[in-house]
Amino acid sequence: MTDEHDFSGLKATFLNCTLKRSPELSHTEGLVDASAAIMFKQGVTVEVIRPVDHDIATGVYPDMREHGWATDAWPDIYPQILDSDILVVAGPIWLGDNSSITKKVIERLYALSGMLNDKGQYLFYGRVAGCLITGNEDGIKHCAQNVLYSLQHIGYTIPPNADAGWIGEAGPGPSYLDPGSGGPENDFTNRNTTFMTWNLMHLAKMLKDAGGVPGYGNQRSEWNAGTRFGWENPEYRS
Repeated sequence: MTDEHDFSGLKATFLNCTLKRSPELSHTEGLVDASAAIMFKQGVTVEVIRPVDHDIATGVYPDMREHGWATDAWPDIYPQILDSDILVVAGPIWLGDNSSITKKVIERLYALSGMLNDKGQYLFYGRVAGCLITGNEDGIKHCAQNVLYSLQHIGYTIPPNADAGWIGEAGPGPSYLDPGSGGPENDFTNRNTTFMTWNLMHLAKMLKDAGGVPGYGNQRSEWNAGTRFGWENPEYRS
């Protein structure tokens, strides 16, 4: 393995937004494991979390215990996400859309978007993200565009081909890990998963080596202080 492909300094977190609590079989985790295995072979430190296993409150604040909830596991989870260079949000399709757990996780990530990093940028700058989708009904691209839009909106950088997924035939049928499904052998899914994984590693390393995204022009702290980075008030344009 050449230095170019040495990603041993990177950390990745996979959020498996299945509706099934551990240790129940998760078909989404089957695809997560395929991507995580590639990262692991390249030296990336990988952690997989099933949010459904944790008592995560509903809401859009970093700690919902400060807003009337008796318990909230999110403050114990998000430091791991912030410590990671790569985030992969993975989940199943239900009724043609992302799972309720996926949506809850996106909302709780959004809850952190008002925080700033050391450069005065939004907190998730300098990190990359992708998504994995599974199911046995149509909707991979719809679900992926929702997740990836949300993640870039809060500051994540999205590499090329940052999504992959598998769906069986429309309607009731085998899921990804079911015998005879063809999921683990599907070349289209395997190719896209592999490309997504490598692009996440490449871009995460590029950003880390560069010290993150350059600060000029995107620092919320400087904007609040009056800096306008070349923006001209239309009222004063000639």
